[in-house]
Amino acid sequence: MPSILERLSAHREIEYSAALPVVKGRVTRLIGLTLEAVGLKVAVGDYCEVVGGDGSSVEAEVVGFAGDRIYLMPLDAIEGLEPGAEVVPMRGAGLVPVGFGLLGRVVNGVGRPIDGKGPLNHDQLVGLSGEVINPLSRHPIDSTLDVGIRAINTMLTVGKGQRLGLFAGSGVGKSVLLGMMTRGTEAEITVVGLIGERGREVKEFIDHSLGPEGLARSVVVASPADDSPLMRLRAAQLCTRIAEYFRAQGKNVLLLMDSLTRYAQAQREIALAVGEPPATKGYPPSVFAKLPKLVERAGNGKTGGGSITAFYTVLTEGDDQQDPVADSARAILDGHIVLSRRLAEQGHYPAIDIEASISRAMPQITDPQHFAMAMRFKQIFSKYQQNEDLISVGAYVKGSDADTDLAIDRMPVMKAFLQQRIDEAIPLGDGVQQLAMIVTDGNAGGS
Repeated sequence: MPSILERLSAHREIEYSAALPVVKGRVTRLIGLTLEAVGLKVAVGDYCEVVGGDGSSVEAEVVGFAGDRIYLMPLDAIEGLEPGAEVVPMRGAGLVPVGFGLLGRVVNGVGRPIDGKGPLNHDQLVGLSGEVINPLSRHPIDSTLDVGIRAINTMLTVGKGQRLGLFAGSGVGKSVLLGMMTRGTEAEITVVGLIGERGREVKEFIDHSLGPEGLARSVVVASPADDSPLMRLRAAQLCTRIAEYFRAQGKNVLLLMDSLTRYAQAQREIALAVGEPPATKGYPPSVFAKLPKLVERAGNGKTGGGSITAFYTVLTEGDDQQDPVADSARAILDGHIVLSRRLAEQGHYPAIDIEASISRAMPQITDPQHFAMAMRFKQIFSKYQQNEDLISVGAYVKGSDADTDLAIDRMPVMKAFLQQRIDEAIPLGDGVQQLAMIVTDGNAGGS
């Protein structure tokens, strides 16, 4: 009968070195989601195998210690473990597969294929922590990336290597918008991280939002809501690591992570389980330390290399834009796109609130004429919003204000311009031409 390590190796397609035979430990206590063990000589971040009396086993990561007590967080369900279960340190368990053979595949947070298409054809095994790039060595954001969404391309232009947030409550079209980007982007490779989503939504995103065309040039890392918090945490790190690998090969990568909030919540569960005190609305300080470490790994590589343009969805619970995670994310990202529930309820898709959204890199990557047209569009659009109540009840008298008259005249075509069908991809150049027609004579509309 093969050993537990051999079975794990075959299951994960990763060759483990032999378990360290020198010092083994024993489980003494189970506290919530955390195992407490003694007798181990391991460091934070090391991996161990916890073996039950019936021969079952589970992999766990060392997440903390207090004196001689070691705290471990299991990756999978721990049913069947009992007091005194053996804890065996492992070598090589933190390595994950990367390579072009992952394109078109769906893996979980530890790199195991879950799509039923057989073993992965990976190029190499790497650690989850990528190379830290000196910020002075990074290539500046100086060129645009076409994402196929007219409202974003023209009004919130994205630069290669930029990192933006999609801020929205539940059910306003975040996942659909991400799927549209994967099909319409000019990026060579897309890496999608589905972190903490419902299992049903994972399959729906792959089958409908992404589709066969989008999946063919994508890698999907999925860790649904019923996974352990450590698995969800590792899934976010894994999709970032895969994107870093492709960037190192000189590729322009689009990284889509849904969602950054679930990543923060997973870290909160782990931190609270090991005794870290809550600080801001139940979130321990380590959550806000980990967010920038993850986000900063995206962006441009060294001059002459590839890029990672990243979109992170941020779930604003109760549509509260001042949620601690949303507030922290806004400060560390290069722009934010706000999806409005009010627009979604009106059937306006994508439900992008142009007035509340901004791309901080847009002034540097667009020509002055394009930027001026976008600002003019916003001015006209905002003028209508300011007087919408008066207009809707018939209290506004035409001729009172020239800009308001212009806004009333062009609002139907402007709203049509900001909307787009799910199966439609509109190139950046076409969108800019349509924008020019709207702000000059108002005769162009959505397609």
